[in-house]
Amino acid sequence: VEAAPSDPQAVYFGAVVELEDEATGETVRYRIVGPDETDAKQGWISVDSPLARALLKKRVDDVVEAQLPRGVGRYVIVDVTYP
Repeated sequence: VEAAPSDPQAVYFGAVVELEDEATGETVRYRIVGPDETDAKQGWISVDSPLARALLKKRVDDVVEAQLPRGVGRYVIVDVTYP
């Protein structure tokens, strides 16, 4: 089991992040994992993905933008946990 980082409200590798889509108000959860662990069905995204790169080092209540296949997505970080 990996220890949580010194700032558990910030997003680092291994975090489970809950996001609210600014456009739709829908919430989604992603876990940031290594490229070889990516599993879309489980919501596991690669640390190398555009969304994960935008999230790294951000904190709860921060707004992030990422270039996604459907266009630019804007999200508010609602929660950060470390399993």
